[in-house]
Amino acid sequence: MTEFAHGGDVANFAKKIGSNLEDIIDLSSNINFIKPKIDVDFNSLKIDSYPNYEELICVIAKRYDVSSCNIELFNGASVAIDSLLRELATCRAEKVCTIYSPAYLEYKRVALKYGFKIEHINRFDNLDKEPSNGSIVIFVNPSTPDGKFYDIKPLLALWKSKHCKVIVDESFLDFCNGDSATRYIESFENLYIVKSLTKYYACAGVRVGVVVSNKDAIQKLSLKEPLWKISSFDSAYIISALKDDSFDKRSNLANVASKEYLTKILKSSPIVKKIYPSQANFILSKIEIEANRLQSFLEPYKIMVRDCSNFDFLDSYHIRVAVKDMRDLRVFEKALDGI
Repeated sequence: MTEFAHGGDVANFAKKIGSNLEDIIDLSSNINFIKPKIDVDFNSLKIDSYPNYEELICVIAKRYDVSSCNIELFNGASVAIDSLLRELATCRAEKVCTIYSPAYLEYKRVALKYGFKIEHINRFDNLDKEPSNGSIVIFVNPSTPDGKFYDIKPLLALWKSKHCKVIVDESFLDFCNGDSATRYIESFENLYIVKSLTKYYACAGVRVGVVVSNKDAIQKLSLKEPLWKISSFDSAYIISALKDDSFDKRSNLANVASKEYLTKILKSSPIVKKIYPSQANFILSKIEIEANRLQSFLEPYKIMVRDCSNFDFLDSYHIRVAVKDMRDLRVFEKALDGI
């Protein structure tokens, strides 16, 4: 594993094992396997003028129960992370970034790019540890790669007392029933919430993400952003997805059933030593053999899992398996039984 490698590199995996791309069972990528119903004729979409984001912002604001003035759009959550850390890097003479780890590795990569000194807090063992005074705090909730949802109200009080600017990443919150930190944006002026629209709505190739914060913070952030950064195609797709009133119910029912089945598979396998409780659409496990060795056993079945050895505070015996449809999970079960 390279230092900042992610899951979901299906093309290279297929090439490595000499398989067709469509035959790969990708359990390394945490994209929803249920798709929304899209009612858009993309062939007739008006693209001879610059895009207008008014409707897109309105439907996102309604979805997350915030005002339109509390939202800044980005070309995916990864661009939101980059822009936000770039902006916050200008606000501190001594640039320290405190990451509650393990965490989505893009935060660490981008923070290093903008010259931050990285301090890690092991949220498994030392959640109550105080961050450095005035640091930029990053907290992913539900967490990656283990999917735990935290009540962060006590932590917000701690961060405020330490004069921190705080980024809470809620890209997987739609998969669980946890409360959003958006309720605190008016009482904590240095709070920024990152949301991805592509993981829950099963469209990684559609690049739409948002930052939610108080009105003044959003206005300041938008001053350094380009006028047009999301295509009309991306916008139309997300607007249609958010208008699918049946999607939440369909997604929840299918994900709950598949997650129960995946949990059963992992519990039944003699190579699985520990299963981490998860409220998201993936499960972190510690196994008896190294992840790269397990992956070699899975290759004949054309299955990818996420080797978690490059996450801070994890090692080569940790894997993340995404919740997918029953057919794919049955193949995974068969593969584990054959080890």
